[in-house]
Amino acid sequence: MEYNRERSEEGQQGGGERKYYSRPKICAFCSDKNIVIDYKSVDLLKRYVTEEGKIRPRRQTGTCALHQRALAGEIKKARHIALLPFVSGGRED
Repeated sequence: MEYNRERSEEGQQGGGERKYYSRPKICAFCSDKNIVIDYKSVDLLKRYVTEEGKIRPRRQTGTCALHQRALAGEIKKARHIALLPFVSGGRED
């Protein structure tokens, strides 16, 4: 117990001192008006889909509600015409 007290007195942080401050996420589509959400731009849409094939939520991507709905619709169109997969490649056992 004395060891921990000495250690903290020396200026070394024992743990729990680090605070996490989340950076405010800004919608990429609102900030750059030139980006067009289209089902044919597969490279853009892949950034908003996980490895499993699920659409990433707004809290991860930082998109606004308007653009998130537009993204979801375009991802679903791209899936329907087989530009994006519905699910991942498969299970590896």
